[in-house]
Amino acid sequence: MRRELRPADRPEGSTPPGNLPLELNLFVGRADELAELTRALEAARLVTVTGAGGVGKSRFAARAAALAAGYLGCDAVRRVDLAAVREPNLVEYALAATLELTDHTSRPQREVLLDHLGQRQLLLVIDGFEHLVDACASLVTELLGAAPDLRILAVGRRPLSVEGERIFPLAPLDTADAADLFADRAAALLPGFALDDGNRTDVVEVCERLDCLPLAVELAAGRLRALSPADLLGRLDDRFRLLTGGTRGALPRHQTLRTAIGWSHELCTAQERLLWARLSVFSGQFDLDAAEYICSGDGLHADAVLDVLSELIAQSLVIREEADSVVRYRMLDTVRAYGADWLEVSGDTARMRRRHRDWYMGLATWCELDWFSPRQAQVAAQIGAELPNLRAALEFCLTEPGETHLGQYLAGTLWFYWAGCGHLSEGRHWLERSVELDAETEDGDYARSRLKALWVLGYVAILQGDTVPALAALQECRDEADRIGDATAVAYAVHRRGCLALVTDDLPRAEELLRTALAGYREIGELNSSVLMGQVELAMAVAFQGDLAAAVELCEDVRLVCEDHGERWTLAYALYVLAYAEWTKGDLVRARQLLRECLVIGDTFHDLLGTVLTIELLALVTVTEGDAGEAALLQGAAGRIWPSVGLPLFGSAHYNAPHERCASDARAILGDARFESFVAAGARLEPGEAVQRALGRDTASRPAVVPGPRTAHPAPETREPAASPTVQGGETTG
Repeated sequence: MRRELRPADRPEGSTPPGNLPLELNLFVGRADELAELTRALEAARLVTVTGAGGVGKSRFAARAAALAAGYLGCDAVRRVDLAAVREPNLVEYALAATLELTDHTSRPQREVLLDHLGQRQLLLVIDGFEHLVDACASLVTELLGAAPDLRILAVGRRPLSVEGERIFPLAPLDTADAADLFADRAAALLPGFALDDGNRTDVVEVCERLDCLPLAVELAAGRLRALSPADLLGRLDDRFRLLTGGTRGALPRHQTLRTAIGWSHELCTAQERLLWARLSVFSGQFDLDAAEYICSGDGLHADAVLDVLSELIAQSLVIREEADSVVRYRMLDTVRAYGADWLEVSGDTARMRRRHRDWYMGLATWCELDWFSPRQAQVAAQIGAELPNLRAALEFCLTEPGETHLGQYLAGTLWFYWAGCGHLSEGRHWLERSVELDAETEDGDYARSRLKALWVLGYVAILQGDTVPALAALQECRDEADRIGDATAVAYAVHRRGCLALVTDDLPRAEELLRTALAGYREIGELNSSVLMGQVELAMAVAFQGDLAAAVELCEDVRLVCEDHGERWTLAYALYVLAYAEWTKGDLVRARQLLRECLVIGDTFHDLLGTVLTIELLALVTVTEGDAGEAALLQGAAGRIWPSVGLPLFGSAHYNAPHERCASDARAILGDARFESFVAAGARLEPGEAVQRALGRDTASRPAVVPGPRTAHPAPETREPAASPTVQGGETTG
């Protein structure tokens, strides 16, 4: 049997870092094609692998990228799977998520991508784009035009048809490799199975009847638990005679694949077919609980779902994936599409989509509650994993008549993810879409759903520094809340107006509004991360007016409540203010300890704002410790991050004074030239590198207490904290 090099057999470090899927079974054949594709990528910056569904494009492209990226001098290789993306305007968000790109500004997502990729040596694999050709073609053209060291390996059933594209048609396996593939997959089911004189002829004929398409071959091999190769061949003959043709003009390989999948469908039990069709409602991965709730009933009991699902896994129709001890499932897009056709024929699509929506509405509701708990980090990870399904639920609500209010509720309920985990831009997309639509009635729960979407929209717009639409959304929310007597919505609208006043330097007004909002929260019994963030923001307002002691008292209270509830996200900002207070007292070791905890928490939630604020304050602590070079380097690192957050230090004199103090002290020690060289070195650090540098700093040799910095520099504006936990006003983002 001819076998290709396994990933584990390659020299260590030969593949640049990235997110390519791990190979869980043997990659068979295609040595010549892999070498040819590497040469194509050397000659062209855009290569598109095309071929029929089931020909193995995705697996081949991932293997080729892993082998070729190092040879091409790429620093990293990233793969974005667009199969679960249904809206063309979500392509950019999917790519940004793959790149782990966090940007809190109101800049268009495409502009953010262009800026991020401009100077990077990256191999980007874009898979499953055929239903989004126009959007992908436009994006790819702009990316390649703006990023001279970017290479793109696209994977789809048709070309992108853009300038500079080199097409790489992928043919089926040759007969010998197809037989080897069949034997390898069969051996996984039947230990000891191997090609021999007794079965080789039948296996080869099965592969040839399936045009040696890898997916079809694997589906056929999955039947050997019940059939011999000879029986398999006989039944395959019967099914081909039964399931011939297809749509006129369709490629023969498309007909063959559909026939192969249809044959596998015919061999399924009635319950297996039913579950197959119902599972097609999922976008991307799903878990067992979701499958049991959504897919059970009307012929399939919930208790039977696991057994039926296990059979579909055994037949290679559903893929089981495990990460961090969490098991999830997914269907290949071709298999999912076949099931979706059957679901549509059965007339059950709308009902299943509603059940799907109901499940993910419930998930979002529980996660919003769990956000204020010790499970906060797990909630962030869970929502991230379920984002494709949440998008599908939102799309259903905002396009199905009578469902608008549920879309508004769902978009608003996810506020903690939009704001806390670095997804402001996508959150604003869904929120704006939802409030542009008129709900079915203006009273009761429908109206409250719209009010929630409005205050969250105002919140997100403030975080992006877009104050005019923020004010409009919050004013509409307040007016409607007063009209229907919704005290909760009134409190949130007043709270966000206070944030807006804070970042526009109207400090007395900010304090008044924030105190009013907090009183309103107490009256209705509201307590969560948002409420506590309002208290931190109030601490900022009073600190900016000169009462640092009151700010410390407010944040100490926040810390106690956070520790009682296991809350971490808001805690980071309370600790940030307390770290500043320790710096004013000269306890630099304690200040650094608190800031290190802030960095760890911010990294957990991908909180880019919290990260950059903490690095700025660490720079101030560092220069006070006497290390001017490191302080300048940290300021350079922060300077690189700020464009992805918003206006550096919010354009505020209050926020900017400590930054200027740090820069002035460091420049005086280093001199202009050395100061600028350290800043430039910091600007070359990726955000993750800057965080690791700050976290890894040894403080053992630092003095525990130094003379209070306020004595040496009594300028009144430096009595304020180095930065606020608000971004252009409002709660912090992640």
